[in-house]
Amino acid sequence: MSESVADAIARVGSPVELLRNAQSRPTIFPVTPEFTNWRSEQLAWRDSVALLDQSHHMTDLFISGPDALRLLRDTGVNSFENFAVDRAKQFVAVNHEGYLIGDAILFHLGEDSFDLVGWFMVLDWVQFIGETGDYDVTFERDANSLMRAPGTPPTLYRYELQGPHALALMEKLTGEPVPPTKFFHMATFTIAGLEVRSLRHGMAGQPGFELFGPWAEGAAVHAAIVEAGAEFGLVLVGSRAYSSANLESAWVPSPLPAIFTGERTAEYLQWLPATRAGSLAGSYASDDIEDYYLTPYDLGYGRSVAFDHDFIGREALERHAAAPQRVKVTLVWHAEDVAAVQRSLYEPGIPAKYLEFPKARYGVYQVDRVLADGRDVGISHDVGYITGEQVFVSLASVDAAHAEPGTEVVVVWGEQPNSRKPAVEAHRQVEVRATVAPAPYSSYARENYRKN
Repeated sequence: MSESVADAIARVGSPVELLRNAQSRPTIFPVTPEFTNWRSEQLAWRDSVALLDQSHHMTDLFISGPDALRLLRDTGVNSFENFAVDRAKQFVAVNHEGYLIGDAILFHLGEDSFDLVGWFMVLDWVQFIGETGDYDVTFERDANSLMRAPGTPPTLYRYELQGPHALALMEKLTGEPVPPTKFFHMATFTIAGLEVRSLRHGMAGQPGFELFGPWAEGAAVHAAIVEAGAEFGLVLVGSRAYSSANLESAWVPSPLPAIFTGERTAEYLQWLPATRAGSLAGSYASDDIEDYYLTPYDLGYGRSVAFDHDFIGREALERHAAAPQRVKVTLVWHAEDVAAVQRSLYEPGIPAKYLEFPKARYGVYQVDRVLADGRDVGISHDVGYITGEQVFVSLASVDAAHAEPGTEVVVVWGEQPNSRKPAVEAHRQVEVRATVAPAPYSSYARENYRKN
């Protein structure tokens, strides 16, 4: 039997010790890193149309059965009123104490049939509750290509078309006008003679379509998109650019899940394989794992919370809703300080922690300190570069008093002491000045993301 997270914690002594020194490498999407270069590929979803292959990096949890919707209601903070077939939503789950476990995209595929797509954290929790509770449901898990058995293809292909020319390209592909489809609604099209399901949304804050269907048909659909896209300046986007798209839409992909303490967590950690514990990186350091927990409000998910039904953690979440809350913002790092971090590689002595471009996250859960006048006022999450804005930014959750755009703060970059993660070299901590900006940072994404 493989080691569980509970076993791994017992072996090393604490959840923080396990995550801080995890020997797994940072997740790298198993698709071509760059087709041209990540800078030009980043610009494509703003200037023309980008094609991204999402088939390999996310996990699908197919949930079916007469109690499937009841399970989702019991574990999700969202409202499920009027959640009809061919709809999707950003599904958010909390633990019994109201702290965030994670989020994923929930597709309503058919009667009593759903697909929960995303990082494994929230999928694991929903499956655990379903398997250990009184639910008439079945699960089919299609892990991402890093976790799937070698030589086994995905169940579905999943392609993303994003950018101002995406609609025109879709109309050429289908040979007819695309019917008006609301945000997070689905439609079915015919491409290359094959039935293709589509979700309307904007991954990087631009107009877009997520196309999916059986894996065996994916190559034909992909070839048709590439051929038709030539006249629209279609750009193939690799994993490096794709991994940074969330910086523009302000989605935090992997906050640390609140699964290590609280009601039922001992049972859950014994159920959960150690390979899905994750890793913790960054300058924020506490021996108490609960200090890393977030609420949905810290990440701007308050709009998704609906107290119109009973769900795990509801009473606790109502208390969090009434308490002072942090605000999700974008931090624009001062160019001189970013340059100083890079310049330290060429100077005598121990350099600062290496800044990878376009994404500088070096653990599954990136948690860096945010200071104002020397005091902690929040945490910084994902870090990276946006070519279209020519800025280096991070997404952060900060106290409301420091959330006003234009506020000056400091991000502490690097670990002290250095952890033993494979992606961590000997380095020194540095302070990087940053200016608070809205999240999303892109005005188009802020003003139009849910209107298209």
